[in-house]
Amino acid sequence: MKNKFNMITYFWKIVYAHTIAYFIAGLFALVVVNYRALFSTEIISSFMRSVDEPIVAFGPFLQIFRGILMGLILLPLRKVFFEEKYGLIKLGIIIIGLSLLSTIGPTIGSFEGYIYTKIPYMYQILGYPEAIMYVLLFIGILRVSKKYEHKKTTTILSIIIMLLISLMSIMGFIMA
Repeated sequence: MKNKFNMITYFWKIVYAHTIAYFIAGLFALVVVNYRALFSTEIISSFMRSVDEPIVAFGPFLQIFRGILMGLILLPLRKVFFEEKYGLIKLGIIIIGLSLLSTIGPTIGSFEGYIYTKIPYMYQILGYPEAIMYVLLFIGILRVSKKYEHKKTTTILSIIIMLLISLMSIMGFIMA
């Protein structure tokens, strides 16, 4: 029973750390990087949805499912990342390395993207601040949740924040 509880706790931590980090980094990108204007440019609008589309508003809620997927992917290495010294730093480096810089396909900002796409370099680097902020928040939230894992307030706070993000996302989807 304890092992089952540990797995539920593990997945919950990954899901809420990912969703909260994604939401905050996305708000940062929307406001500071001005994704509304960026996504309406001729170059980016050909493959990115406008920030006003309903599915974009629903995105933060859908991150719950991406968090579950991340939990499954990280599962074989969870002891390395969550029990070893500097494990979360290793996780952050791997996330930046595999999901931003060294992707399989030619995504914007990746090694392949610079070589194989016609997207100007300035557009290639515009996603870096959001990605770096996401990773720092993700591993930071995991670090704090590990440090205070025996406190019920951490679990209650994570549930409240997840409910708020979910409700805002669902309401944004309905309103759009």
